[in-house]
Amino acid sequence: MLVSRSLGALGTAVLAGVILAGCSTQANRAPVEDRGQSASSSSSVDVKSLPGAENAGKPGYYTIKPGDTLIKVGLEHGQSWKDIARWSNLENPNVIEVGQVVRVVPPGRDAPVASSGSGRGVAPVVVGGGSTATPSSTTTAPAATATPVPSTSATSPAPVAKGADDVNFIWPASGSLIAGFDEARNKGYDISGKAGDPVVAAADGRVVYAGAGLRGYGNLIILKHNNTYLTAYAHNQSLLVKEDQSVKKGQKIAEMGSTDADRVKLHFEVRRQGKPVDPSRYLPSR
Repeated sequence: MLVSRSLGALGTAVLAGVILAGCSTQANRAPVEDRGQSASSSSSVDVKSLPGAENAGKPGYYTIKPGDTLIKVGLEHGQSWKDIARWSNLENPNVIEVGQVVRVVPPGRDAPVASSGSGRGVAPVVVGGGSTATPSSTTTAPAATATPVPSTSATSPAPVAKGADDVNFIWPASGSLIAGFDEARNKGYDISGKAGDPVVAAADGRVVYAGAGLRGYGNLIILKHNNTYLTAYAHNQSLLVKEDQSVKKGQKIAEMGSTDADRVKLHFEVRRQGKPVDPSRYLPSR
């Protein structure tokens, strides 16, 4: 009996050690994980006491949700995460909490209003018997599995109407299209290639993000072209530009890879006012 009790006590001690080790591992996550963790573990915080709470629901402001990071918020609102941190007077941009409110448009500028009928709006999609439906968009990360490439037909999206911020894009890689735009499953184009193939800027712009801090995108570059358009380049093997750097159309900005992907490919997105749109409306035929 004495031996049995000793072994039982030893087993309990070992189990406790394992649990403590697990807690220690969770506490030493990478900074990008800390941002998501802090946002998802603050449900007990009084929302009214959080920074910016007085601006909740106002145009040009965004309330942090579980799983958000400033990088994600910036991509979804067409802004640099650094600008959002500055406009919101964040002391530590690596720490955000659910319920906290951040500014997502520059001070003094009205929040953009989406429209489908103006020159800067997204043109409606023609559906079957001549009726129209304005495409919607979500902000989930691109799917890991390839989606079918849409065929060219009478139901293909209409070109986007020209506007003041119109951009003439080029293809960011020379490979073939292996997955097309799908509002529910794939927020852009997947382009094939070999590891190390060049990835080029689709238009002149400024690097607003370069890193691996957005889950599902691997090594990612985000370019801001003007107040309306961003482009994103994901799964790269290596990044050749830095944040705040200006780039020219056709400039090599990365090398194709397979980070956070099931194969070597470039995932390319065009975002209009932060919302993913079908690249076929903007890229030239080839």
